[in-house]
Amino acid sequence: MTEGDYRDQPLRPYVLTSGRAQPSRNWIGVDTLLVAAPGADPLPVTASRQEIALLRLCGGLLSVAEAAAHLALPVSVVKVLASDLMDSGRLQTRSRAAERPDAALLEEVLSGLRDLG
Repeated sequence: MTEGDYRDQPLRPYVLTSGRAQPSRNWIGVDTLLVAAPGADPLPVTASRQEIALLRLCGGLLSVAEAAAHLALPVSVVKVLASDLMDSGRLQTRSRAAERPDAALLEEVLSGLRDLG
């Protein structure tokens, strides 16, 4: 099965989220970075194809917006699915703060941009 197999049978978003419109973790944003939790239990046989696909996609670091694009699902649906996977310990988030460049690099970029003008 590939990530896109479920697209052959379109479902309404409320069906994919069991009628829920809000994730249990309201702080999840479109830029929240998702990654599969190492050593987590496998998904139960009752997991949806969308949950399976999302967890597979998150083998590497991926934002909620990117996951929604890859899965061709609304961001709101991916937020609910990701929240469910976090609640079960199968998905984790990472902070973008660790990826921020240091001030010296930003100064070099700014200086380079000024030299262009």
